[in-house]
Amino acid sequence: MEPVLTIASLPASDSRDDVLVARLADLVNEVYETAEQGLWIPGTTRTTVDEIAELIRAGELWVARLDDEVVGCVRIRQLDERTAEFGMLVAAPKYRGIGIGRELVRFAEKAGRSAGAAVMQLEVLVPQDWAHPSKEFLRDWYGRIGYRVVRTGDFQVAEPRLAPLLATPCDYVVFHKPLTGGKASAG
Repeated sequence: MEPVLTIASLPASDSRDDVLVARLADLVNEVYETAEQGLWIPGTTRTTVDEIAELIRAGELWVARLDDEVVGCVRIRQLDERTAEFGMLVAAPKYRGIGIGRELVRFAEKAGRSAGAAVMQLEVLVPQDWAHPSKEFLRDWYGRIGYRVVRTGDFQVAEPRLAPLLATPCDYVVFHKPLTGGKASAG
Protein backbone atom coordinates (compact mmCIF):
# COMPACT_ATOMS: atom_id res chain seq x y z
CA MET A 1 0.00 0.00 0.00
CA GLU A 2 1.27 3.45 -0.92
CA PRO A 3 1.98 5.87 1.96
CA VAL A 4 -0.67 8.53 2.59
CA LEU A 5 0.31 12.20 2.83
CA THR A 6 -1.48 14.12 5.57
CA ILE A 7 -1.09 17.76 6.59
CA ALA A 8 -2.21 18.92 10.00
CA SER A 9 -1.58 21.54 12.63
CA LEU A 10 0.07 20.51 15.83
CA PRO A 11 -1.63 20.94 19.19
CA ALA A 12 0.09 23.49 21.42
CA SER A 13 1.09 20.66 23.75
CA ASP A 14 3.39 19.30 20.99
CA SER A 15 5.63 22.31 21.63
CA ARG A 16 6.85 20.31 24.64
CA ASP A 17 7.64 17.20 22.56
CA ASP A 18 11.42 17.64 22.44
CA VAL A 19 11.92 14.89 19.85
CA LEU A 20 9.30 16.28 17.45
CA VAL A 21 10.44 19.89 17.87
CA ALA A 22 14.07 18.91 17.29
CA ARG A 23 13.09 16.84 14.22
CA LEU A 24 11.26 19.81 12.72
CA ALA A 25 14.09 22.25 13.46
CA ASP A 26 16.60 19.80 11.96
CA LEU A 27 14.45 19.34 8.85
CA VAL A 28 14.07 23.09 8.29
CA ASN A 29 17.77 23.71 8.85
CA GLU A 30 18.78 20.82 6.58
CA VAL A 31 16.65 22.07 3.69
CA TYR A 32 17.64 25.73 4.09
CA GLU A 33 21.33 24.85 4.39
CA THR A 34 21.21 23.78 0.75
CA ALA A 35 18.52 26.19 -0.45
CA GLU A 36 20.38 29.22 0.92
CA GLN A 37 23.99 28.02 0.57
CA GLY A 38 26.28 31.00 0.10
CA LEU A 39 23.77 33.53 1.43
CA TRP A 40 24.68 33.16 5.10
CA ILE A 41 27.92 32.98 7.03
CA PRO A 42 28.78 29.26 7.39
CA GLY A 43 27.23 27.75 10.49
CA THR A 44 24.18 30.05 10.45
CA THR A 45 20.93 28.11 10.89
CA ARG A 46 17.44 29.01 9.65
CA THR A 47 15.66 28.25 12.89
CA THR A 48 16.00 26.98 16.45
CA VAL A 49 14.07 24.51 18.57
CA ASP A 50 12.78 27.47 20.59
CA GLU A 51 11.39 29.16 17.46
CA ILE A 52 9.76 25.92 16.27
CA ALA A 53 8.18 25.41 19.71
CA GLU A 54 6.85 28.98 19.65
CA LEU A 55 5.35 28.50 16.15
CA ILE A 56 3.64 25.33 17.36
CA ARG A 57 2.26 27.16 20.44
CA ALA A 58 1.02 29.97 18.17
CA GLY A 59 -0.78 27.49 15.89
CA GLU A 60 1.27 28.64 12.89
CA LEU A 61 3.15 25.46 11.98
CA TRP A 62 1.57 22.75 9.85
CA VAL A 63 3.27 19.40 9.38
CA ALA A 64 3.21 16.98 6.46
CA ARG A 65 3.53 13.30 7.20
CA LEU A 66 3.79 10.22 5.03
CA ASP A 67 2.01 7.77 7.26
CA ASP A 68 3.69 8.63 10.60
CA GLU A 69 6.96 10.06 9.27
CA VAL A 70 7.41 13.86 9.34
CA VAL A 71 8.33 14.81 5.75
CA GLY A 72 7.66 18.55 5.58
CA CYS A 73 6.21 21.64 7.16
CA VAL A 74 4.98 25.13 6.42
CA ARG A 75 4.32 28.20 8.54
CA ILE A 76 0.96 29.84 7.83
CA ARG A 77 -0.17 33.09 9.40
CA GLN A 78 -2.59 35.91 8.82
CA LEU A 79 -0.78 39.21 8.16
CA ASP A 80 -3.91 41.34 8.06
CA GLU A 81 -7.60 41.01 7.24
CA ARG A 82 -6.83 40.64 3.52
CA THR A 83 -3.47 38.85 3.43
CA ALA A 84 -2.23 35.47 4.61
CA GLU A 85 1.41 34.42 4.35
CA PHE A 86 3.23 31.15 4.17
CA GLY A 87 6.90 30.56 4.77
CA MET A 88 9.40 28.07 6.16
CA LEU A 89 8.15 25.67 3.47
CA VAL A 90 10.23 22.49 3.46
CA ALA A 91 10.03 18.94 2.15
CA ALA A 92 12.41 16.21 3.29
CA PRO A 93 15.18 15.87 0.68
CA LYS A 94 14.74 12.09 0.41
CA TYR A 95 11.11 12.68 -0.67
CA ARG A 96 11.73 15.60 -2.98
CA GLY A 97 9.89 15.46 -6.28
CA ILE A 98 6.78 13.61 -5.10
CA GLY A 99 4.67 16.74 -4.55
CA ILE A 100 5.00 17.42 -0.83
CA GLY A 101 5.88 21.09 -1.39
CA ARG A 102 3.05 21.52 -3.88
CA GLU A 103 0.58 19.98 -1.43
CA LEU A 104 1.83 22.19 1.41
CA VAL A 105 1.33 25.29 -0.77
CA ARG A 106 -2.18 24.14 -1.75
CA PHE A 107 -2.93 23.56 1.90
CA ALA A 108 -1.63 27.02 2.86
CA GLU A 109 -3.76 28.63 0.16
CA LYS A 110 -6.84 26.74 1.33
CA ALA A 111 -6.14 27.77 4.93
CA GLY A 112 -5.78 31.41 3.81
CA ARG A 113 -9.09 31.29 1.94
CA SER A 114 -10.78 29.67 4.94
CA ALA A 115 -9.51 32.51 7.13
CA GLY A 116 -11.02 35.04 4.71
CA ALA A 117 -7.78 36.19 3.06
CA ALA A 118 -7.96 37.41 -0.53
CA VAL A 119 -4.20 37.20 -1.12
CA MET A 120 -1.47 34.74 -0.20
CA GLN A 121 2.01 36.19 0.28
CA LEU A 122 5.44 34.61 0.44
CA GLU A 123 8.96 36.02 0.57
CA VAL A 124 12.12 34.64 -0.99
CA LEU A 125 15.60 35.75 0.06
CA VAL A 126 17.82 36.33 -2.99
CA PRO A 127 21.39 37.58 -3.45
CA GLN A 128 21.65 41.08 -4.92
CA ASP A 129 24.67 40.48 -7.15
CA TRP A 130 24.42 36.90 -8.42
CA ALA A 131 21.89 34.24 -9.37
CA HIS A 132 21.41 31.49 -6.79
CA PRO A 133 20.25 28.25 -8.47
CA SER A 134 17.77 27.32 -5.71
CA LYS A 135 16.29 30.81 -5.67
CA GLU A 136 15.96 30.88 -9.46
CA PHE A 137 14.20 27.51 -9.31
CA LEU A 138 11.80 28.86 -6.65
CA ARG A 139 11.09 32.05 -8.59
CA ASP A 140 10.15 29.96 -11.64
CA TRP A 141 8.18 27.40 -9.64
CA TYR A 142 6.15 30.01 -7.77
CA GLY A 143 5.49 31.79 -11.07
CA ARG A 144 4.15 28.57 -12.61
CA ILE A 145 1.68 28.13 -9.75
CA GLY A 146 0.33 31.66 -9.99
CA TYR A 147 2.54 33.82 -7.77
CA ARG A 148 3.73 37.20 -9.04
CA VAL A 149 6.43 39.51 -7.71
CA VAL A 150 4.86 42.59 -6.13
CA ARG A 151 7.94 44.19 -4.61
CA THR A 152 11.57 43.77 -3.66
CA GLY A 153 13.16 45.07 -0.49
CA ASP A 154 16.68 45.31 0.89
CA PHE A 155 17.05 42.60 3.54
CA GLN A 156 19.73 44.59 5.36
CA VAL A 157 17.24 47.42 5.91
CA ALA A 158 14.29 45.17 6.76
CA GLU A 159 16.18 42.84 9.10
CA PRO A 160 19.07 44.76 10.70
CA ARG A 161 19.37 42.12 13.45
CA LEU A 162 19.93 39.30 10.93
CA ALA A 163 21.86 41.24 8.27
CA PRO A 164 25.28 40.76 9.94
CA LEU A 165 24.83 37.01 9.44
CA LEU A 166 24.65 37.36 5.65
CA ALA A 167 27.65 36.29 3.59
CA THR A 168 26.46 38.40 0.64
CA PRO A 169 24.09 41.36 0.22
CA CYS A 170 20.53 40.12 -0.22
CA ASP A 171 17.07 41.33 -1.09
CA TYR A 172 13.77 39.76 -0.22
CA VAL A 173 11.32 39.32 -3.06
CA VAL A 174 7.64 39.43 -2.10
CA PHE A 175 5.21 37.34 -4.14
CA HIS A 176 1.42 37.48 -4.08
CA LYS A 177 -1.25 35.19 -5.44
CA PRO A 178 -4.94 36.00 -5.38
CA LEU A 179 -6.94 33.47 -3.40
CA THR A 180 -10.17 34.65 -4.98
CA GLY A 181 -10.70 35.52 -8.65
CA GLY A 182 -8.57 38.26 -10.18
CA LYS A 183 -4.91 39.17 -10.39
CA ALA A 184 -2.14 39.43 -7.82
CA SER A 185 -2.12 42.72 -5.99
CA ALA A 186 0.42 45.40 -6.80
CA GLY A 187 1.67 45.58 -3.26
